[in-house]
Amino acid sequence: MAAPATARARTAGAGTSAAAPAKPRSAVVFGVIALVLIGLNLRAGITGASALLHDLQTVLGYGPLVAAVIPSIPTLCFAVAGAATSWLTGKLGVEKAILLSLSMLAGGLLLRGIPATGMLVLGSVVGMSGLAVCNVAMPSFIREHFAHRTSLMTAVYTVTMTTGATVTAVAVVPLAQALGSPSAAVGAIGITAVAAFLGFLPVALHAHWNSTRSAARHVSPWPLLRTRKGLLLTAIFTLQALLAYALLSWFPYMLTTMGMNASDSGLMFGLMQLVSVPAGMLLIAIGSRPGMLRPAFYLVSITMAAGLALLLVLPVGLAVIPAVLLGFGLGIFPLVMVMISRSGASTAETTALSTLAQSSGYLLATAGPFGMGLLHSATGGWILPLALLLALSLVQIVVAHLITGTAMSRGMAAAVAAAASSTSAERK
Repeated sequence: MAAPATARARTAGAGTSAAAPAKPRSAVVFGVIALVLIGLNLRAGITGASALLHDLQTVLGYGPLVAAVIPSIPTLCFAVAGAATSWLTGKLGVEKAILLSLSMLAGGLLLRGIPATGMLVLGSVVGMSGLAVCNVAMPSFIREHFAHRTSLMTAVYTVTMTTGATVTAVAVVPLAQALGSPSAAVGAIGITAVAAFLGFLPVALHAHWNSTRSAARHVSPWPLLRTRKGLLLTAIFTLQALLAYALLSWFPYMLTTMGMNASDSGLMFGLMQLVSVPAGMLLIAIGSRPGMLRPAFYLVSITMAAGLALLLVLPVGLAVIPAVLLGFGLGIFPLVMVMISRSGASTAETTALSTLAQSSGYLLATAGPFGMGLLHSATGGWILPLALLLALSLVQIVVAHLITGTAMSRGMAAAVAAAASSTSAERK
């Protein structure tokens, strides 16, 4: 039954694509440029603040509760603001919704440059709410604008996302030292968000001037949670997001409190991010082969568990080993995003599944960075927080087994394989 369902989904997608007028070359070029600029910003604001959490707390003087809340803001905003994305894109269209979200992202990140705890919190809420809409809307944007290049564009999007996060994580500590202020450094990250807004503006204007579609069909995301597809996609997204944002929020701070200096902690953080780039591409390549989707999920999930276990037992001087393993474990994200991008029978259904998986997933994933901060404050160490993350990484292995063992996942594997084949053909 999986093959006919997949075929119907492809036919529906193809029909939508065929009905749309061919886009001029300039529109495609601007679309790719905008995709790259957006990708560069979608984790930079998070990793930049993470690398400076210790310095920000020292300079601004906030207590342990605020210290635990600040790293939790991104996932909480992803859940709350992300839940409204399906409705927002239905009202404004995907392009206008993304443009609005980029204006919020730029404004919020710039606001964080004001050296006050209230501005740091407020700017984070505004900026991360904009980021939330982008997170949910981008799979639909890719599906709508690059229908025959979904895998390639998802790869470009996730690679640039990780690249932006890596460069920011490595550069933000020296930048703060040069500026003499950690607040000024986190505020400076907003400049790249302004560039993303300006880069996406021609795409939004082109969509506005050339829109011929009627009111977009709206698919409610919440009933999909009662389906096996929706439940498993939400579960795998939740686990990878919880593990990822717990690490993205606390990894450099963790190493600093273990005795490593701030610059070296930033380098280890950057290394972890850097490894996730080729890891994601390798995992998509493995998962696209017949019968290899499950091994790809096993590989990435087991590697994450190994990295957490070694972080528990190795001295901080050998942090490079868990950093590499954890970076590979973070490579699960593009694999999950390709599954989401190809999982709906239409743009509206893809948006609904993306909204469901990301808003529900991020809401639950907030327990990762928030819980890590509270447990560290309560115990004065990282053993219990890391042990709990290790337990969740083992649960991820179980969910990966389930999501790759259903008829739904076989259809997804075929979709990923087809996308990878088209990507290879386009590169040739």
